[in-house]
Amino acid sequence: MKIIAFAASTHKQSINKQLVRYASKLLDKVEVEILDLNDYELPLYSQDKEGEIGHPQLAKDFLSKIGDSDGVLISFAEHNGSYSVGYKNLFDWCSRIEPKVFQNKPMVLLSTSPGSLGGASVLAAAIQSMPFFDGIVKASLSVPSFYDNFDAEKQILTHEELNEQFKDAVSHLNHLK
Repeated sequence: MKIIAFAASTHKQSINKQLVRYASKLLDKVEVEILDLNDYELPLYSQDKEGEIGHPQLAKDFLSKIGDSDGVLISFAEHNGSYSVGYKNLFDWCSRIEPKVFQNKPMVLLSTSPGSLGGASVLAAAIQSMPFFDGIVKASLSVPSFYDNFDAEKQILTHEELNEQFKDAVSHLNHLK
């Protein structure tokens, strides 16, 4: 079984990337490929740009990664209450090639932020929209106050109850077949 995991952020030191790496370590007997959105940097989407250059190979490659997987794990960065521009742009290009971007894949959706809401707004938007793009949300969790609840040196969640909730959410990707 293969899971594609990524942070919906292009920040090199993204706390959502740290969360994805931690989640990936919790998956048993599953191959996890962690993608970096910086490897899929594309021109800003517009219909004019699409008409000019067609469908970029990087967007096709990203869709292939999803298609070749058995499940998807995403941790969303929240920028001004919404998706990061890097994620949204890649998603927009992909949706022009294949409107059902997530190709009927089971998913676990996460988010975190330094604040007490943990990216809850972007996570709620993602949960609500995924069925329209053929994503099957199996579990989700917002991790609040990242720097208070995550040990960056050990790369683990330190809040016991939150860690149990996190492990439970991620475990939904252990039993897909």
